[in-house]
Amino acid sequence: MDKLVITVAPTGAETTRADNPALPLQPGEIAEAVAACREAGAAVAHLHARDAEGHATQAMETYAAILAAVRRRCPDIITMCSTGGAAWMTLEERSGPLETPDPPEMASLTCGTCNFGDEVFSNPLAFIRQLARRMAERGISPEVEVFEPGMIATALLLQKEGVLQDPIRFNFVLGVPGAFPASPKNLLFLAESIPAGMPWTVTAIGRQQLPMAALAIVLGGHVRVGFEDNVWYSKGRLAASNAELVARVVRIAEELGREVATPAEARRLLGLAMASK
Repeated sequence: MDKLVITVAPTGAETTRADNPALPLQPGEIAEAVAACREAGAAVAHLHARDAEGHATQAMETYAAILAAVRRRCPDIITMCSTGGAAWMTLEERSGPLETPDPPEMASLTCGTCNFGDEVFSNPLAFIRQLARRMAERGISPEVEVFEPGMIATALLLQKEGVLQDPIRFNFVLGVPGAFPASPKNLLFLAESIPAGMPWTVTAIGRQQLPMAALAIVLGGHVRVGFEDNVWYSKGRLAASNAELVARVVRIAEELGREVATPAEARRLLGLAMASK
């Protein structure tokens, strides 16, 4: 079995310090959190930006500051920026991270529209193509976000059109209210619905983060954890940091006999263009 690639999503667009006081918001804080997660075993940092007041933003300048700060603290980690932003953002502003002067290695690409709590997370096919083509122009490798099974079919359509290139990197996002629930049956269904050999990661929301992570380790997938998706360590106990969540996944993987990938190894496993970095 391939080594385990751990992604950390330290901030997100909706988590607040009322949810967890340890949430990193500003570029320096995010960089420190990512560095601690890198030391704990994370290979990929999935980044969201916040403005000076802590509100979600897709401003290119803010992402540029975050990327610069993260690279100073841990230059080998794989950087991934969100083009999902928040469900209430316009399609135009969500592409901001792709325009940074020194772009990230990866960016998220949600391949369909779904309910997102009381909101609608809109991703028309024309917009998906637009994002994917801009990523290709800038040398950014997409990670396909799958909130519903039909999004796999959309990704494979884009592959057939030549908009997406092999390998497609899938991230199964389970447990968002209004979208595909987090369960072993659903994760196994998604893992068996993609072409053989394609790398996949599971992202699960709230209390489902830990059981879905453990199942992904056993099934040969990869794992994302972090405050974007879950701020709790256990029932009634907030996680002290993002790094604490990463360290737990490392510990479980070691108990199950699966080694954890370094960033260099993760680049090879994910088929990134910068694998030689």
